[in-house]
Amino acid sequence: IAMMLRVAKRMDAWAEAQKPDLTVFKYWMPFFAPSYNAIVRRLHKKRVGRTCFLLDNVIPHEKRPGDDFLTRLVLEKVDTFIAQSAVVRDDLLKFRPDAVYREVAHPVYSLFSAGAEKSEARLRLGVKTERCVLFFGFIRGYKGLMNLIKSLSHVQKDVGLLIAGEFYEDDAPYKDEVKRLNLENRVFWHDRYIPNEEVGDFWNAAEAVVLPYESATQSGIVQIAMNYGTPIITTNVGGLPDVVKDGEMGYVVPPGDPVALAGAIERFYREGKEPEFRAAVARERSRYSWEPLATALEEFARGGR
Repeated sequence: IAMMLRVAKRMDAWAEAQKPDLTVFKYWMPFFAPSYNAIVRRLHKKRVGRTCFLLDNVIPHEKRPGDDFLTRLVLEKVDTFIAQSAVVRDDLLKFRPDAVYREVAHPVYSLFSAGAEKSEARLRLGVKTERCVLFFGFIRGYKGLMNLIKSLSHVQKDVGLLIAGEFYEDDAPYKDEVKRLNLENRVFWHDRYIPNEEVGDFWNAAEAVVLPYESATQSGIVQIAMNYGTPIITTNVGGLPDVVKDGEMGYVVPPGDPVALAGAIERFYREGKEPEFRAAVARERSRYSWEPLATALEEFARGGR
């Protein structure tokens, strides 16, 4: 904490020297609260423009003692907020009923590489099954990867699972479950940080991405899927069903239910939904441009409410 506060002191001095109209912070967990709080309060005291929190989450997925105290503390002096889903908006208003905010959906990520075509991408990534679904992103308990692994045992054997992302917890239970279910030849591990220039290969290698989350507010993975036009199979948690139109862009299933998840994957392939869903995802992409976010920030910088 002492180191974070020292860094915060240098950062707020730098921010003050820039004389910004608006200082924007990306916020998603109370870990950042001490340093962000120090910067926000100094800028507020010095009357240096306004501050804005771009909120992925208000309440963390994995709660720890003191989270509510730190969250309330850091939000107290912030001038404006961008809530990236209705769930985040509602959580914000529990802590700051008087908050000045805009609800703006997460824009589409378009900075990643195009990647190789499917056969080359699969060769590079070691995918050996005829068909393949993708799990992409940090691996944490609430993201439900264990349920997805279990679901694979109920899916036809020509479907594999490509896993791309770093573990934020012990990997042993996941890999032990793959062995227990005899899925070693159908699960393709890339449990590491995926640099931008490699991202396209993973998305091109799969017919669909699966978000088996047990809890969520929204997810940047959906916006990456929109960039690549990839069908989405997700769970009915947080703001995900508001973005993923069930039966049009993919399927929405109950959380914590490997059998239901398997049923959605089976149906996707059995009914040949990939072309239809890809077209729908591509059409939906235009609704998630960066313009609404830029407009909201400009309005806050000019003093808007």
